[in-house]
Amino acid sequence: MTKLNLRDYSGTSEGKMKRRKRAPETAAVHGAADLEKKNAPVSAPIYQTSTFEVTDNDEQQRVTGTDRYYTRWGNPTVTLAEQTLAEIEGTEGARVFASGMGAITSTVLALLKTGDHIVAQRDIYGGVTKFFSQWLPKLGIETTFVDTTNYALHERAIRPNTRLLYVESPSNPTLRVIDFAKIAALAKKHGLITMIDSTFGTPINQHPAEYGFDLVMHSGTKYLSGHADLTCGVICGRQEFMQQLWETRTTLGNCMDPHAAWLLIRGLKTLAVRVQRQNENAQRVADLLERRAKVRRVYYPFLKSHPEYAIARQQMTGGGGMVTFEVEGTGEDARRVSEAMRLFTLATSLGSVESLVSIPVLTSHAMISAEQRKGMGVTEQMIRLSVGVENAEELIADLDQALESVAAHHSVTTGL
Repeated sequence: MTKLNLRDYSGTSEGKMKRRKRAPETAAVHGAADLEKKNAPVSAPIYQTSTFEVTDNDEQQRVTGTDRYYTRWGNPTVTLAEQTLAEIEGTEGARVFASGMGAITSTVLALLKTGDHIVAQRDIYGGVTKFFSQWLPKLGIETTFVDTTNYALHERAIRPNTRLLYVESPSNPTLRVIDFAKIAALAKKHGLITMIDSTFGTPINQHPAEYGFDLVMHSGTKYLSGHADLTCGVICGRQEFMQQLWETRTTLGNCMDPHAAWLLIRGLKTLAVRVQRQNENAQRVADLLERRAKVRRVYYPFLKSHPEYAIARQQMTGGGGMVTFEVEGTGEDARRVSEAMRLFTLATSLGSVESLVSIPVLTSHAMISAEQRKGMGVTEQMIRLSVGVENAEELIADLDQALESVAAHHSVTTGL
């Protein structure tokens, strides 16, 4: 499970972390509760209401801006989800949104203005690449994309009007790992806001806020909920940004439904045990794939062949549940392998209890250009696995039979 250290409980000198009351796996179960015995419901109630009654107009004025006014502005179930997430990440606050992209777009729109500049790593989710490169320029906000782990390039890209340093680690789908300490120090030196997409890492495997990151983003659709039954986004971070995020979310209407918030709270209770099992299964799958002749390359942070293996072992407690590999052959071969799997379900998304398989050029990175994908190293032969909590031996057997079936197809078609 999560390894603890003194920083988990003391916070940082910059005040970017609060004093963590309990370990992340405990916080995931109990949220921000004080654990006093008070005859309260064990399962948090769902405030499935759009609005709240008041006794008079004076009270109406008092509750404006609270979570008991109007659910687009706030809701007690949503508040509990946010408090739980802040406790898990060890940050001063958190906000939830209707989707992961909603969390990213709302945050950028809340904190940046026309004329501002972003430095972003090259290896990020395709939807964010599209937002940064196609949508933000319409608002007069420019982005410079740089090599993910070339920190000298990150610094050279910084301009007088640079406001945000945006990163993702491990990255989608090539699982590159950035050095948290170097990025945080670079941002502090230049007075930039740091934002990281930590979806693949999860709050169980890594804690960017400990290193000084201002904002930690998760697509809560994935590991946080864990059951492929809701869509949401999360921003955890410094309290000074939370009011701006709330105001922007309220204006844009990018709020989370209370029932979805309740599902998120329920999913969080098993986050630690799910991620631990996914770490173990993914490690075994990655080890297996690296030994298969039909596989050209395997991407997994805890493989010694990974270019950032040392830093991954230093700042992560587990390699995560995502494994990406390239097959020998063509893009059509990759499709055949993915379609031959039986236990791995052919579907987009990731992080749930069931194992999923997808082709990045057809899903997560289909919305960007072939040139952009090439720059990220995303190839047609690439297959992305989201490893679930099933029996590892059966997952491995499924991969083997899929690879063998494609090899058999080649033997038949070539007459060999």
